Amino acid sequence: MSEFKQTFNSSLGKKLIMALTGLFLCTFLIVHLGGNLQLFSNDGGYSFNVYANFLTHFPPIEVVAYLLYLSILVHAVYALVLTIHNRKARPVGYASVSKSKVTWASKNMGLLGSILFLFIVIHMSDFWYNYKYTHSVGYKEYRTDLATGKTTWVDFTPSTTDFEKSVSVVNDVEIVRVKDLHAKVAQSFSNIYYDVIYVLAMCVLSFHLMHGFQSAFRTFGWVHKKYTPIVSFIGTWVFGVIIPLGFAAMPIFYYLQTIIK
Repeated sequence: MSEFKQTFNSSLGKKLIMALTGLFLCTFLIVHLGGNLQLFSNDGGYSFNVYANFLTHFPPIEVVAYLLYLSILVHAVYALVLTIHNRKARPVGYASVSKSKVTWASKNMGLLGSILFLFIVIHMSDFWYNYKYTHSVGYKEYRTDLATGKTTWVDFTPSTTDFEKSVSVVNDVEIVRVKDLHAKVAQSFSNIYYDVIYVLAMCVLSFHLMHGFQSAFRTFGWVHKKYTPIVSFIGTWVFGVIIPLGFAAMPIFYYLQTIIK
């Protein structure tokens, strides 16, 4: 046990924890983007609001969510510890030394990570915290004709403050009443200043992921002439381009809608 503890207290051990939590967060980003693509559905926010309710009320998902919050904190704390340590002593390399050139992102991971951490705090307070712990988020009622599949929606005011969601069927019409996080998202994304901050944060995320995803594999020593190009491709195009672009497209899409209207 003492050797195990000593290993993870070492500089390499801290990098291993950084790599593990970082890859877990990368996995989360894929799932999060997939869920948030519901924002592009032309259904009055029905798909996204049902998705948001599922995330916050399905116990296994809630457990994963708390693991996510813990991973963010651990990743940030260990990044800070390693940054301080590396400034006091000679930086310790990866398990396998990379022959690639040092990039701007690799030299500024601390700065990029700090900006992202601040953005996550703002982002979660604006959406997650308001959704779960305040009454600033309203409600929507969706009525779907089961014969035609047509859905209509109106604002809904519950009779109790602890109301979360209800589903019923009356005369072949499905009635879903749920918190309207979609309206909160649309409101936030109608603010040009918020959108600019969001898009810039996604640019920061791009650089952070582009280097971080690949460095995680180098930390584990998983460097191979056959598989390293695949890791590099995924790190560059999936995590460095596609995922940040997917997230950045959301505020742009909603802001353009406010202009068109």
